[in-house]
Amino acid sequence: MGDIDDALEHAERDTFTRQPPKSLKARLNYLMSQLKSTKAIAQEIGVSQRSVERYRKGDRKTPPKEITSRIDAAVRSRWQPQVRERRRRHAATSTGLTVEMRARFGYTAPVGTTDDGRFRRLTVRLPPAYAQRLLDARGQGASDREMREIVAEALKDVYFQDGGARANDLTRVQITDLDYIDIAFGKDH
Repeated sequence: MGDIDDALEHAERDTFTRQPPKSLKARLNYLMSQLKSTKAIAQEIGVSQRSVERYRKGDRKTPPKEITSRIDAAVRSRWQPQVRERRRRHAATSTGLTVEMRARFGYTAPVGTTDDGRFRRLTVRLPPAYAQRLLDARGQGASDREMREIVAEALKDVYFQDGGARANDLTRVQITDLDYIDIAFGKDH
C-alpha cells in the first residue's frame, strides 16, 4: 500500500455508520464470520492458528501491540462493505473527493520543465470524474505511482489551470515530493 491507498482507506473508515467491535474476542469472532476459519485468520494477521484459537477462547487476553494492530486493520478493512461501496459510488457520481496535501510539484510546459522549490499545501475538491478514475484504479490494484499520476492530472486541471481559465500551456504536473496526503469523501452542498 502506498500513501494514496492509505489515505483512501482512512477516508472510507470515516464513513462508518457503526464502530467495529472493540474487544479482542469480538474482533476475532467478526473475522471468523468473514474468513470462515482460524487458519485463514492466522495467515491474515501473521500468527499461528493455535494463537488465534487461544485468543478466541480467552486463554490469551492481550496479544502484543503489533498483533493487536494487525487484528484491528483486518477487521476495519472488512467492516461495513456496503456503506463503503455506497460512499464510493456517491463520490464517483455526485460529490467527488477532497484532497488535502503538502507536496512539491514539477511542471512540464512547451518551454521545458520547471521545478517549484517549495512545498505547497493544497486543499482541492476533485470532481466526480477524477474520483471515479482514482477509485477504479485503486480497485484494480494500481500502484501508488499510478494513483499519484491521476491526482496530479486532476490538480493540473482543477487547481493549476483553474478549469481552463489560466496556465493553458501547462501540459503535465508531477508530484515530486509528497509530505502528506489526506483524502475525504465530498459532501453534498
